[in-house]
Amino acid sequence: MEIVLKIVLYVLGGLFGLALLYLAFLAVCAYCFVDPKKEYLKNSRFYRRLLYDPTSIALFFARVRIKVTGLEKMPEGRFVIVSNHRSNFDPIVTWHVLEKYDIAYISKFENFKVPIWGRIIRKCCFLGINRTDAREGLKTIIKAVKLLKEKEVSIGIYPEGTRSKNCRLSEFHAGSFKTAQQAGVPVVVVTVQGTELIHRHFPLKSTTVKLDILDVIPADEVKATKTSELSERVKKIMADNLPEENEKREGDGEEK
Repeated sequence: MEIVLKIVLYVLGGLFGLALLYLAFLAVCAYCFVDPKKEYLKNSRFYRRLLYDPTSIALFFARVRIKVTGLEKMPEGRFVIVSNHRSNFDPIVTWHVLEKYDIAYISKFENFKVPIWGRIIRKCCFLGINRTDAREGLKTIIKAVKLLKEKEVSIGIYPEGTRSKNCRLSEFHAGSFKTAQQAGVPVVVVTVQGTELIHRHFPLKSTTVKLDILDVIPADEVKATKTSELSERVKKIMADNLPEENEKREGDGEEK
C-alpha cells in the first residue's frame, strides 16, 4: 500500500511539474515575443495552437460537455459570426468548437490585459474596440474588414456589446453588421446556452453547454439589407431558439 501511495505521489508530482513547465513556456511565448501595444493583422498558426490546446485542456478539467447542432450549415471561406452573450466562456466555447475557422473576436480592451492569454489572442488577430468613441470604433471595423478580405481570419462579434446578466437578449447594436457588409461575407448566427453555469458548477459538478448554429445569411443578402433590418432579423432568429426569450413572450402574452 505504501509503494502504491508513493507511485501515485510521484505521478501527481510529475504532472504538476509538467503543468508548471508548460505554463512557463506559454509565459515566455507571450511576454518575450508579443508586443502588447501592437494589433497584429497576420494570423499566427503557432499562437493559434497556444490558444486552442490550453482551451481544450481547461474545458476537459472543468468538465464542460458541449452539445453542438448545425455544423452542416457552416459556410466555406471567411464570415462574421454573431451570438448572444451571457458569460466570459462564450467565445472560449465557440472558438473551441469552430477551431478550424480561426475566429478572431472584436473585444473590449480589458481582455487584452489578462495575463498570458491577453497577449496570445493579439497574435491571433483579435481586435480591441473603444465602445465610447465612434471614430476609434470605425478604425476597428476597417481593420476587421481588411482581415476578412485578406482571408486571415473570420470575425466574431457580440451585437449586444456586453454580457447579459439575466441571460435574456439585450438591445443589439446595428453597427455590428457593418463589418460583414463592407467585407462582403456571410453572417453566421449562433446561440450559446449554459456557459453562465460553468463557474458556478466548477469544481464539483460538470456543465452541459449547448452551441446551436442556427442560420447563415448569405453575403449578397447581408450587403443588400440595412443594418437595422439585419439586427432585427438576427435577434429574432436567436430569440426563437432561447428558452428565456420564449418564456418572456409567454409571460407578456399572459399579462395582456
